[in-house]
Amino acid sequence: MKMPKMIIFDYGHTLVCEAGYDFLRGQEVLFKYIAKNKSGATAKEVNDFADKLFADHSAVREMGYELNERNFQHLIYEYYGIEFSVSLLEAEKIYWDNASPGVLMPNIEKLLDYIDAKGIRSAVISNIGWSGAALTDRINRMLPNNKFEFIIASSEYVLRKPNTLLFELAVRKADLDAGDVWYCGDKVKYDVEGSASAGIFPVWYEDLSMENPWTEKGETRKTKTEHLHIHDWQEMIDVLDGLEKMFC
Repeated sequence: MKMPKMIIFDYGHTLVCEAGYDFLRGQEVLFKYIAKNKSGATAKEVNDFADKLFADHSAVREMGYELNERNFQHLIYEYYGIEFSVSLLEAEKIYWDNASPGVLMPNIEKLLDYIDAKGIRSAVISNIGWSGAALTDRINRMLPNNKFEFIIASSEYVLRKPNTLLFELAVRKADLDAGDVWYCGDKVKYDVEGSASAGIFPVWYEDLSMENPWTEKGETRKTKTEHLHIHDWQEMIDVLDGLEKMFC
């Protein structure tokens, strides 16, 4: 293990915790911005339809492909003859912010300030249906001092982690050797093994102090892949401090 030149982060339950999702709440707030509702649909009717539509097509995500939430919303609202007084991007952000405002993971701001001070570059790769623009906006609002060079949302690239191509894309965008990059995330299959498949050093971040809404039934918590396993971002700072002293 050597000092990284760049650290790439997952988003959900790595940078931000989004427990307590309530899609109906998000839909009800968004309905305040309706300019036209040709069908007279209610927020609950639209929400129930969206839930079923997503469930009927979510199998593609297990096949390694991503659904784009903004395109998904476009289909649903046009189907019901609904128009908003705001753009689709603003509608997406209003819906997401009210479905789950999110809270920062403990000590993430401290870690980002630390790596910035050490000259370690940073970026994000997230498996997420929300658009890249909405994700970037949320990250910049919640972490205004971040120095992320790029934010890759799987919704914009068709494929989902653990597909090696997403990690290789990040390495190419950074113009670095994979061996100079670390990737931090909370999932063994998607983050640890996915990043390792591209030659990136994986950091399994397993915070047990906050509810993880994305824990999957039967999710594997074991791997033979070489990695660093931490439970708090302060641990990461301590590890980096130790490596700096070792190589100085």
